[in-house]
Formats: sequence, structure tokens, C-alpha cells
Amino acid sequence: MHKAAPERLSLIAGSGDYPRLLAEAARRHGVAHIHLVAFKGETHRSLAGLADTVDWINLGQIGRMLDSLRDAGAKHAIMAGQLRPTRIFRFRPDAWARQTFMALKVKNPHTVLGLLIDEIDKLGIEVLPASTFMDEYMPAAGLLTTRAPDEREQTDIDLGIQIATTTTGLEIGQTLIVKEGVILAVEAIEGTDKTIRRAGKLGGPGAVVVKIAKQGQDMRFDIPVIGPRTIKTLKRARATCLAFRGGKAIFLEQANVIQAANQMGLSIIGMEIQE
Repeated sequence: MHKAAPERLSLIAGSGDYPRLLAEAARRHGVAHIHLVAFKGETHRSLAGLADTVDWINLGQIGRMLDSLRDAGAKHAIMAGQLRPTRIFRFRPDAWARQTFMALKVKNPHTVLGLLIDEIDKLGIEVLPASTFMDEYMPAAGLLTTRAPDEREQTDIDLGIQIATTTTGLEIGQTLIVKEGVILAVEAIEGTDKTIRRAGKLGGPGAVVVKIAKQGQDMRFDIPVIGPRTIKTLKRARATCLAFRGGKAIFLEQANVIQAANQMGLSIIGMEIQE
């Protein structure tokens, strides 16, 4: 995490529980003032209760977001939470977004969020890794569940990692599903849950899910997040194993996730993957 907790922090929050847990962790580490940048239709409204100041904006109002960050006076910011990927086709960009984001020939997290971080940096604001304050939520490599992968599952994990290290480098997605040496699905813009459900329909029970960010990932935004919803999706798809890069994934409600995984016989393992 950051060497010393800043007194003031701007939190740019998407959906899900991750922003709430991060805000709570920031308070525990001594952050006195949290400025929340929240997106209408994405950020949970209850998160406003954890912040000292709040600016609600529409997804395409990037110019307004930059103004909000500048006016807040914080010298550090963190981006946390999801934004539905398909919203890129359904939001109304402001003048700033039209001149910058919409002009990009290739739009993916690296190009879009990388450009946004560059603009925030120009304001004199340092964007901290999304894992800041979250060490306790990032399990190291090793087996998390009672059941370890069997021989077939381990073979599929090895294949999945081999393929995923290539596909993630192409900015396609973080999730890949394998069964008996067959690549069932690779995540694209639909997101992790829909990718897993699609693989379940195609391959039936017994699939192995590999969820890893690319090598050399940008920890300011490129972090896999696994939580109760992930486990429910795996159960629905009748997957039997989940592998992630040890120390490089956020686990929400880890105790509940592991308990649920054990009850359904799901194996969860953190892999030591060399950069």
C-alpha cells in the first residue's frame, strides 16, 4: 500500500461492494476526508454515507469529473468498482470526452483509463493503486478451499494460464474457461459473469475458470475482483475450479466466499505466475 495514508482522498467509485470496502479500509488507515466521485446508475447510493463530500455525475461527464477532482483539493485519488462495459455504447459524452476518449481508435481499459489517469496526473493528483489499503483482501498463492484441483483440473489450469497470459496482453479480458483441454470461452466486453455462464451452457459441468490480469498489470485499475456473486455464477455454470494469480486479486467477503465454495465442492487456488 501507499507508504503513508493521505489525509484527504478522492474515491472515484463504480458499482459493487469494492468501493465501500475500500472506503472503510481507508478510514481505518487514517484517511480523514473522503471526496466521492459517484456515477449515476452505477455507484451504490449508500456509499455517499461514508464520504465527507460527494459529486454525482453522469458516466460521460469526464470534464465535470476532472473539475470535481481539482476543486476537492485532495492530492491522491483511487479508482475502485466496476462500470458496466456495454455502457460505452450507451452514454452521452460531454465535450471533453468527445474530443479525447471518443477519438481513440482502440478503446479498452488500458487506453481509456490510462488516458484518464494521465489527465488526473496533470491536475497534480496521484492516482494510487486500487489495492491501496486492501492487503487483507488479497490472498497469496496457495489453496484457499478444502478441495485441491484434481489432475485434470490442474492440467486445464496450466493451459488456461498459458492462453490467458496472451489474451490479457491483447486487452481482451481477464477470464478464460477451459474444460478437458478445450477453450470454452474468453472474456470480452460482456464481463466475467456472462462469460462464465456462456461457458457453462457450452461445456456443461466441470469447467475450470482462470481469472488473471495481464502480466505487468497496472494496479491502478487492472485488478481482478472475486466475490459472492462470482461464486453464485460458478455454481450456476456448474464449474468446479477457479484459479487466480496469487497476491494480484481482490477477494470480497473472503470467508463467505470460501465457505460457499467448500459447500459446493469448488476448488479455489492462487497460482504463482512469473511476470
